Amino acid sequence: MTLSRTFDVEQVRQDFPILGRSVHGKPLVYLDTAASAQRPLQVIEATDVFYREHNANVHRGVHTLSQEATDLYEGARSKLARYLNADSEREIIFTRGTTESINLVAQSFLRPRLQPGDEILVTHMEHHSNIVPWQMLCEQTGAVLKVVPINQRGELEMGELEKMLSERVKLLGIVHISNALGTINPVADVCSMAKKFDIPVLVDGAQAMPHTEVDVQALGCAFYGLSGHKMYGPTGIGALWAREATLDAMPPWQGGGEMISQVTFEKSTWNELPAKFEAGTPNIAGGIGLGAAVDYLAAFDMSEIAAHEHAVLEYATGRLSDIEGLRIIGTARNKAGVISFTLGDIHPHDLGTIIDHHGVALRTGHHCAMPVMQFFNVPATARVSFGMYNTAGEVDLLVDALHQTQAMFS
Repeated sequence: MTLSRTFDVEQVRQDFPILGRSVHGKPLVYLDTAASAQRPLQVIEATDVFYREHNANVHRGVHTLSQEATDLYEGARSKLARYLNADSEREIIFTRGTTESINLVAQSFLRPRLQPGDEILVTHMEHHSNIVPWQMLCEQTGAVLKVVPINQRGELEMGELEKMLSERVKLLGIVHISNALGTINPVADVCSMAKKFDIPVLVDGAQAMPHTEVDVQALGCAFYGLSGHKMYGPTGIGALWAREATLDAMPPWQGGGEMISQVTFEKSTWNELPAKFEAGTPNIAGGIGLGAAVDYLAAFDMSEIAAHEHAVLEYATGRLSDIEGLRIIGTARNKAGVISFTLGDIHPHDLGTIIDHHGVALRTGHHCAMPVMQFFNVPATARVSFGMYNTAGEVDLLVDALHQTQAMFS
C-alpha cells in the first residue's frame, strides 16, 4: 500500500475537530484514547455521506441505494482484511467490538469442544472482556480457568506460561497491549509456544490496532478481536478475524435474518461466511466508518505514529516521575502510550474530577481490569493514554494541573 502522508502531529490534530474545543474555559487536553479514541473528519464525513446519500439496508435490495450501501459496507470489510493481512474478506466477521468477538469464540468455537477438567488460560493483565466470558464458559462446561502470572513491572512471566501449557489447555486468551498497564505482550512468541501443544490463541487486539502494525499471519494466532472506536472509528462496530477453515467448522452463534440460507419450520440451513455469524441488520454506518478509519491509518507509516507516541510516553514518564508522591503502576520495558498512576492519598476519582476543570480528560477507576488493581494493591488508578494527536505540550498542561491539585490537597 502506498503511503500518502508524512506524520506531522500538528497537521494530524487539524483532522480531529473536537480537539479545537474548550472545557471549563480551558483548551481540551484529551488523554483518554485507551477508553475511546477521537474521530478524524474523514471518519465523520464517511458516515455522514452514507446517511445523506446512500442510506438503505444491505444485501437485501436490488434498488440503487441498497446496492450502493452494500458496496460501501462490504468494501470496508475488504479494507480491514487487507490491513490485517487476512487471506480473504470471508475471514472478517463484523461484531459490535472486541467483547462480542470474544463471546462469539467462547460460545461457538470453544464451548462444543470443552469437557470437565479442560483448561482455559488467560493472563493476569486481561481486560474483563477476556476474563468473564471464559468464567461463564467454565461454569457451563466444568472446565477450569487458569491465570498466567505477571511481575511487578506488569510483564508476563513467560517461564511460568511455558510451564502451564499442556494438552489439557484448549485455548489461551491474551491481550496484545494492556489497557491498564500499557504492556506490549510478545504475542508472536506466545503463539509459537502454544502451537507446540496445538493450543489456539485468542488475541484481544483492541488497544493494539491504533498503535502498532497488526499482521495476523505473522502473529500466528487463531483469533484476533478488535474494536472500531479504539482505532479512530465509530463505536458499536468491531471485528473478529479467524481463518476461513476455522470459521467454517464453527456453528452459528445467533440466529435470525441474514445468517440463513433457507428456513422451513422443520429445518434451517446456514448462509456462507461471513454472513453465517452476522444475524440481523448490521451497523452499516459503523462498518463504513470503520473502513474510513482503516483508510486513515493506512495513509501513514505506522512506525512513525509509534515513534511519535513513544516520544510522548517517554517525556510524560519523566515529567510525572518528578512529581513527589506519584507512583506509576506498570513499568514494562516494552510499553505503549499508557501511564496509570496514583498521587499520594488523593483518590483517583477526586483527582480526575479536579483535573477536568483544567480541561484535561483522563480516566480514573479500575479500567475494567480489577485483577490488575488487586495485584498492585490499589483500589483504582488515574490513567493517561496517548493517541497519534497528543503532544509534549499537553503533557506539560497535565503536569501543571497535577501540581495545582496536589497543592489543593496539601
